[in-house]
Order: sequence, then structure tokens, then C-alpha cells
Amino acid sequence: MELRPLALKALCEPDLEQKLALAQALQAQAATLLIVPETMLPAPAELPGRPAQPELIEPKRVPQRSVQSPEGRAGLIHAICHIEFNAINLALDAVWRFADMPEDFYRDWLRVAAEEAHHFSLLHTHLQTQLGHRYGDFPAHDGLWTMCAKTAHDITARMALVPRTLEARGLDATPLIQAKLRGVGTPDALAACDILDIILRDEVGHVAIGNRWYAWLCARQGLEPVAHYRHLVRHYAAPRLRAPFNTEARRRAGFSEAELAALIAGD
Repeated sequence: MELRPLALKALCEPDLEQKLALAQALQAQAATLLIVPETMLPAPAELPGRPAQPELIEPKRVPQRSVQSPEGRAGLIHAICHIEFNAINLALDAVWRFADMPEDFYRDWLRVAAEEAHHFSLLHTHLQTQLGHRYGDFPAHDGLWTMCAKTAHDITARMALVPRTLEARGLDATPLIQAKLRGVGTPDALAACDILDIILRDEVGHVAIGNRWYAWLCARQGLEPVAHYRHLVRHYAAPRLRAPFNTEARRRAGFSEAELAALIAGD
């Protein structure tokens, strides 16, 4: 069996549990799956496959809730669940969409998809057992997938603006979220912090994969990574990243000192 068409099938799957199972099964079978990098697969009319809920609304319409209330904590965990669900789709999309890459590229993003599915499962179980809600109970926005669609034709832009920009924001935001939850101090809030520890550890590796392939692509094309990143941010109207930055985690994820200096300077 060939990996990339199977990744596309998982991406197109609308049933939540089936998508999770497919992503994790593909990773379990990774060593036995054939990879044909040169294959150009036709894009389906609609991507990604997803359940009917949550309702997708504009980011500015997503309600802000205090973590001091159980409902507010449920809303927060739901929002992180939604990020992880999108991250599964983003990783699967990278596997099927981009041809003519080294085999390690496809195996890297397949591993990311499986780990994101694990993160989603941890959060969703917590949301159900600790907070009495399910994925789909709150509205959400589609910012991550919007950038995925914008960069569908440009693999260098995809690596620059999804894993190492939008997903890297999680490296900065997670410790702040954990501090708020520890301040609440309830058993569900502290249990959520433990889950976020797992996610933060794995996300350092995911951002590192984005950094690795962005650097590889820039080297192949003779591009200077920091200057080209500035160009891509402007061209695709990517969000401006704001302090505070988790520079220690970003270093572990492979950001160079030049990149960190440009980030801190707002350049």
C-alpha cells in the first residue's frame, strides 16, 4: 500500500473517531508502506473532512471565557482540542499534497499526524470526563486551515507559516495557559496542565520538523531563510507574533539566534 493516497483518505474522513484511528494506524504501519514521492495526486473538491460541529465562525466572534468557571475551562480545552484536530489535518495534508520530497519528509509528517491525534484524544477525554462537554459543543474558528489553504501551492510557504509560525505560537502560549490553570488549582485544571506538558514536549519536535524542512527548502532554492521568511509573512498576511516568547523552547525547536533576534525585534 502507498502512504500518500492513504494520508489523503484519512484527511478526507469526516468521522472524528475514524480519522483518529486512521492517522494512528498509518503511523503504526509506516515501516511497511510504500512512498512514491513523484506521484501528483488530484485534490478533492472539499478539504478537510470534518464533523458537522463545531460551528466555524470568524476569530473575533469566538467568545472569551474566564478559566475561573468550569464552563470557561471547558471552552479553553475545547479551543485547544480544535487546534489539535486542525493539526492532524495539516500534517496529513503535507503528506499527500507535496510531491518530490525526500521520504523522510513524508514519514516526519505522518508521525506528527499520529501524535496530534493522541493529543486530541487526551484533551477530548478530559473534556468529556472532567468538564461534561464534547468536541463540537463550542464554536471555533478556522484560522489554521485557512493558512493551510493559502499555502497549498507553495511548500516553502507552508513550512514557514504553518508549523514554524502558527503552530509555534503554542510554544509561547502553553506556559501562560498552564500558569492560569495552576492559579485556579482545581483537580480538572491541574490535570489539564499535565496534558499540556505532554503536548508542549511533542510540539517542540513538531516545530523542529517545520524548521528542518524550511531550512532544507531554502537551501535547495538558494534562499536566505530570515529574509525569505519576512517576505512570506508579508505576502501571505501571516499574523504578527507578539511577546512574550518561549525562547528556550524555540531554541530546542531549531530556531537560530538570528531568527530569535528578528522575532524579538518584531522584524
